[in-house]
Amino acid sequence: MLTKRIIACLDVTGGRVVKGVQFQQLRDAGDPAELAAAHSAAGADEVVLLDISASHEKRATLVDTVRRTARQLFIPFTVGGGIRTLDEAMAVFDAGADKVSINSAALADPFLITRIGDRYGAQAVIVAIDAKRIPGNAKFEAYSGGGRKPTGRDVVEWAREAEERGAGEILLTSMDCDGTGAGFDCELTCVVSEAVRIPVIASGGGGDTQSFIDVFQRGRADAALAASIFHFGLRHLADLKQELQSAGIPMRWPC
Repeated sequence: MLTKRIIACLDVTGGRVVKGVQFQQLRDAGDPAELAAAHSAAGADEVVLLDISASHEKRATLVDTVRRTARQLFIPFTVGGGIRTLDEAMAVFDAGADKVSINSAALADPFLITRIGDRYGAQAVIVAIDAKRIPGNAKFEAYSGGGRKPTGRDVVEWAREAEERGAGEILLTSMDCDGTGAGFDCELTCVVSEAVRIPVIASGGGGDTQSFIDVFQRGRADAALAASIFHFGLRHLADLKQELQSAGIPMRWPC
């Protein structure tokens, strides 16, 4: 049985890690390089750094921050936010990233997925989808611009297209659950996981152990991403992985 991954997320703006609730009310969580090193030592399987204001501010990712953080890591490192071209992706890879995550730029130019995948391999391209429930509807809409702009795109249809264009993984964030600690949106995660053949990373709402059990079992996620519960010392990664292993969820070290 394939093991499940626990991924620590660093949402960065202005060179600092921040965390909010439903993409709002941001508060400082620390230095990205220091937090990345701490999460790696605690047992994170991967680290994701997202420059959450880059797309909205129409600028490139903070490459110096990426380079400084990459020096601290010996586990897979993904970087996203503000990557709009193959050249900008190349700069991030050159700074030490193992994978890139693209969201707004992929929605605007889906061929970007293919261009990066052709150059670095599908395993290096993650398409991030910020999803929000449509009121009175069973469907979900994809948002761009750091969750600021509704696109009119159905999340499941966009995930399928991203896979067809060469994405190696989907990073799926529930905007409704983000930062609440009340649990992942297992319905959202499940419908996307069932629609694609590539791994789906669940994001938004991670809290207690049961929320992670639920998203791996009911949500059929391949990995789960969390931020606040690790940054602010609410949970220890090794303890969480041990509890998940005891519940029958196959984990990587330590467990």
